[in-house]
Amino acid sequence: MNLYVAEFLGTMFMIILGNGVVANVLLDKSKGQNSGWMVITTGWALAVFVGVVIAGPHSGAHLNPAVSLGLAIAGKFPWAQLPMYVAMQFGGAMTGSLIVWLFYKDHFKATENSSLKAACFFTSPAIPNKLRNLFCEFFGAFVLLFVIFHFTDAEIANPKTPMGLGSIGAIPVTFLVWAIGLSLGGTTGYAINPARDLGPRIIFSFIYGNKNSESEWSYAWVPIVGPLLGAIAATLLVLFLY
Repeated sequence: MNLYVAEFLGTMFMIILGNGVVANVLLDKSKGQNSGWMVITTGWALAVFVGVVIAGPHSGAHLNPAVSLGLAIAGKFPWAQLPMYVAMQFGGAMTGSLIVWLFYKDHFKATENSSLKAACFFTSPAIPNKLRNLFCEFFGAFVLLFVIFHFTDAEIANPKTPMGLGSIGAIPVTFLVWAIGLSLGGTTGYAINPARDLGPRIIFSFIYGNKNSESEWSYAWVPIVGPLLGAIAATLLVLFLY
C-alpha cells in the first residue's frame, strides 16, 4: 500500500471509531447514551489501535501532525514527506468525521443540544481558559511524544519499518493514549492531534454552519498550537537527554 494512502486510511478509521464512540455516548436515543467517560476513553484508545494496525506496516502510522513533526525534528522521518503526511492526516480526519455524521444522522437529528452534536466532531474545554487549555494540550502531546520516543528506542535500528507508531506496535500505543485520556483528558478533551480536531471542525462548519458559534473558531487554535509545541518540547528534551 502507498504510504500516503495508508496514512489517510489509518487516520480515517481512527476518527470513525474515535468520534463514533463519542456520538454513541452523547447523542440522544443511542443505545450507548450516557455510558460515560470510561467508554469514550476506551473507544478512542481502541480507535488508535485500529489506525495503527492499518497504517503501521506501510506509513509508520503517525496519524497525527504532531507525531510527524516530532519525528522529523529528531531526524527519524524525512522532512520532504511531512507536508503530504499532514495533508493525508487532515483528509482522513475530515472523511472519517463525515462518515460518523452519516452513520449517526438519525441520532444527530434527534439531538436538540447543539453542543453535544459539536462534541462528536471536535474538542472544547470543560472550563474555558485559553492559557490553561493551551498548557493542557501542550502537556498531553508532550507526554505522548516523550513516551513514544522511549517506546521506539529499541526499534530504531530496524530500517525496514517506517519510523512511527507502527514501529512500536499497536498495543503499547493503545495503552498510552488510554492513559492520557483517563488521566489528562478531562480539561480539554485531549485532542493532542491538530488533524483530529481541526479536520472534523471544518466538516462540522460545512454541515451546520457557524450558528451560535458552535464551531468555536476562537478556540480552534488551541488544539493546533498546543500539541505542536508539546511535540517540539518533548523531542528536544529527548535529544538533549540521549
